[in-house]
Amino acid sequence: MTARGYAVGTIKNDSHGIQMDREGKDTWRFAEAGARVTAIIGQDSYALIQKTPCKEDLETVAAMLRDVDIILVEGYKKANRPKIEVVRAEKGTDVITDPRDLVAVVSDIGAFPGLPDTVPVFALDDYRNVAGFIIETYL
Repeated sequence: MTARGYAVGTIKNDSHGIQMDREGKDTWRFAEAGARVTAIIGQDSYALIQKTPCKEDLETVAAMLRDVDIILVEGYKKANRPKIEVVRAEKGTDVITDPRDLVAVVSDIGAFPGLPDTVPVFALDDYRNVAGFIIETYL
């Protein structure tokens, strides 16, 4: 999508605890000392870690992403949002997304009986057509 000129933002759901810095670095020391917010600013980027009393809402974090055409989110299976589900045979063969939210499937399994004809199925390595689908559908 970026090769086609679109600015893409991403959000990843993490349930294990964020660790973006290495032990011993200044920003790690600041957080260990109790800083509620730690930021680092470089020549062409910055990063911010904000401690919160509970998991922050997806919409709140998404609103912080600036200058993007689209935000792709990994996780948040229960969010009421359009979803492209990835189904790998090694993990199972069922589509678990609510049919009202399912817009596509990416998989190493050929077909899914009962899947509506309106839901395209892409191969795991078919990222070009997945990107094209997202662009045509949402941009």
